[in-house]
Amino acid sequence: MDFDMNIAELIQRGGVYFNVPGTTPEEVYKYVSHKISLPEGVDPDVLCAEICQRETLMSTAVGNGVALPHPRYPLLKCYDDQKIIVCYLDTPITMNAPDSKPVYVMMILLTSTTQSHLKILSQLAYLFQQSAFRAEMSNKPGEADLIKLIEKTVSETI
Repeated sequence: MDFDMNIAELIQRGGVYFNVPGTTPEEVYKYVSHKISLPEGVDPDVLCAEICQRETLMSTAVGNGVALPHPRYPLLKCYDDQKIIVCYLDTPITMNAPDSKPVYVMMILLTSTTQSHLKILSQLAYLFQQSAFRAEMSNKPGEADLIKLIEKTVSETI
């Protein structure tokens, strides 16, 4: 697995949010879009609409209580503005996951190019395939512990 995109750095840029309210994906996306720091020129309502539109095409829930929401097309102009926003939901929500489990954590991807989007998505999918990583994620680690977990998982599997 090629980990040239630094997932830990992207999470530091995006932040980790606990007890995110919402009973539907749309409510969560609206809350998060207005809560996070966005680069100049990115409107929170446009971000929310783009993520919601992507969700209507196919659920971003990947199973095991995890979703990887993202706009259909990159909205950011600058590589250095890319981020992953980790959202631990206040109440798990149903998102038509392949395993039918409700989603308790979302990692929202905001990228500047299709290539970086696909690399980040691939790396996150790889991390969530690791059972030890998934087990630790269910404990809802904060930013520092999550970064340590990612680094540990990557070093053990490469």
